[in-house]
Amino acid sequence: MITLYITRHGETEWNREKRMQGWLDSNLTENGIKNAVSLGERLKDIELTAIFSSPSGRTKATTNLIRGERNIPVNYDEDLKEIKLGEWEGKTHSSIKEMYEDEFESFWNTPHQFTTVGGETFEETRERAVRVLNRIKREYKSGNILIVTHSVLIKCMYSFFKNASLETLWEPPFIHDTSLTIVEMNENGYEIVVAGDVSHRETVK
Repeated sequence: MITLYITRHGETEWNREKRMQGWLDSNLTENGIKNAVSLGERLKDIELTAIFSSPSGRTKATTNLIRGERNIPVNYDEDLKEIKLGEWEGKTHSSIKEMYEDEFESFWNTPHQFTTVGGETFEETRERAVRVLNRIKREYKSGNILIVTHSVLIKCMYSFFKNASLETLWEPPFIHDTSLTIVEMNENGYEIVVAGDVSHRETVK
């Protein structure tokens, strides 16, 4: 059996400024760094077989903080990048809502129908997420795999695990920065054991 430990990158400057990141990037905040270190401490006794990480700067930084000094192989997979948001990237939520009101409403309320200029649909993003899961299934028969990625990517994985419509994408749990989801993967499918847990962050002052 393969056990997946799935997490979102630490809080970034753009998260704090309520800017859309997508394929663009911003640095981790001090809080984001602390939370990633705290998650690394939580996982220190888990023997990780490999790490799969988005190649974005914020996820690479989070991966390095979680891994610490441990010698764990890291696979940077383009399919783990956040949803591509085209012209929205780097803009604040409020300015996007003002400029693209219908599309912004669709993003949050009808994700299965969402389209944007120069970006991806949620369906295209979910296809990438599934490709990563299939790659892991192909390359590993057992072990503990850490996946470091982004909120929409994780939400797309959830919908796949649950065999649910993308219409329900934003249902709980909320994916906070460095939240931990644990999923058991075997020949019968996927079982979510822990969902969006942030108990390790309670130790962070």
